[in-house]
Amino acid sequence: MNPDPTPWDRSIPDADLLRRFDIAGPRYTSYPTADRFHAGIDAERHGETLALRAFGPAATQPLSVYVHIPFCESVCYYCACNKVVTRHHERAAAYVDALETEIALVHRRLGVRALVSQLHFGGGTPTFLADRELSMLMALLHRHFRLAADAEISIEVDPRTIDVARLRHLRTLGFNRLSFGVQDFDPDVQRAVHREQSLESVTALVGASRDLGFRSINVDLIHGLPRQTPASFARTIDQVAALRPDRIALYGYAHLPHRFKPQRRIDTAALPPASDKLRMLAGAIAGFIARGYSYIGMDHFALADDPLAIAKREGRLHRNFQGYSTQPDCDLVALGVSAISKVGASFAQNVKTLPEYYAALRGGRLPVERGLTLDQDDLVRRDAIMALMCQGRLEFDPIERSHGIVAAEYFAPELERLRQLSADGLVTVDSSGVQVTPMGWFFVRAVAMVFDRYLKAADRTATAIAMPGAHGSAGSVEAPVRFSRIL
Repeated sequence: MNPDPTPWDRSIPDADLLRRFDIAGPRYTSYPTADRFHAGIDAERHGETLALRAFGPAATQPLSVYVHIPFCESVCYYCACNKVVTRHHERAAAYVDALETEIALVHRRLGVRALVSQLHFGGGTPTFLADRELSMLMALLHRHFRLAADAEISIEVDPRTIDVARLRHLRTLGFNRLSFGVQDFDPDVQRAVHREQSLESVTALVGASRDLGFRSINVDLIHGLPRQTPASFARTIDQVAALRPDRIALYGYAHLPHRFKPQRRIDTAALPPASDKLRMLAGAIAGFIARGYSYIGMDHFALADDPLAIAKREGRLHRNFQGYSTQPDCDLVALGVSAISKVGASFAQNVKTLPEYYAALRGGRLPVERGLTLDQDDLVRRDAIMALMCQGRLEFDPIERSHGIVAAEYFAPELERLRQLSADGLVTVDSSGVQVTPMGWFFVRAVAMVFDRYLKAADRTATAIAMPGAHGSAGSVEAPVRFSRIL
């Protein structure tokens, strides 16, 4: 099988493919996706899962830790994240106190000062916290966990909330990776989504970050925003490429004003048509590749010598709640409101509001409200979906050896449904497995969705994929629940 399908050297899908595959689809930062969680996983159950980790093979393996900071000074109209919009920075002190309690509860259940190879601060806006509060939080984490000498320590940064002095403080605290939320540099688009920041300010921050020795810089972009055009977004692509970030994440905006209140402020008439959105994606892929970036898959790009690009070439790519990663699939302890942990074969999600979060911790309880324990079929399908999402291929032999199945029999219904995708030129199927074609990379989630039993059980997507004219929409982020349109 071809190990490295490359969609950028092909023409974009035609109007018929666009029409038939403009459907709702998960980003598969996890499988099963977080919308399948239920209340059967509570604080007690999650506590037991954490405690059992000490007696299994994972006890000697490093953890990944995620910290969710929900606060933002102002609302971005496209946002579907779990956030609290406020200019009252004093609210952060109470939140850090609550995090201290949760960290201590988790540490008590784990029973050890576990080794951490990956630490990520997300939000919201993590840089909403003052320098003193960030210092306190990092001290708490160091007290209860052992950060590996080569740990990836990253933080999401709103360029409007930071300057060089704050960047220097982050570096002093041990952060070695930054992710700048840019979305688009066009002033009209920025005004339409209520997020105005200049190219000059971001350029200065990126330069300062390099001078301070940050190991990796990522830039987040969104295509499909109001007032964007293929031409205007091409300018943003040129401007971002000139900054030479090590990595770029390009997400597709999905308009769901009935679910996400800030999106109601977006002028629907200003949204680009689906055909323009696809041209933006195709243009971004071509533009970044021409400037020396490797297309990692779906929404990620990296410079050719970046560890992410190397992992893609060597077949070591993984996917977690932060997207594509070089980190092996390891247990994830997530802290803060709405955060999702993955320990062993179990997911556990914290409560989604600050009052609930504070109340649980005051009562000495882990703030978990729901989750899921994977069964054997979930484990098989997770491996299949992640293979497609990360490597663009599902090889039957490894999955048969890992799970004791005969793939052609186990996936017989899925292979039958893949016939239509094969006829459309999105996949090739033979006795050794399933390969996503260059054209198929535009719709890789549609391929993965064929193997999602929860979508089949709902009798939605399996039919939609095979039938012309199916449409849908969903939100653009997947932590706690991230969805976006196939395109």
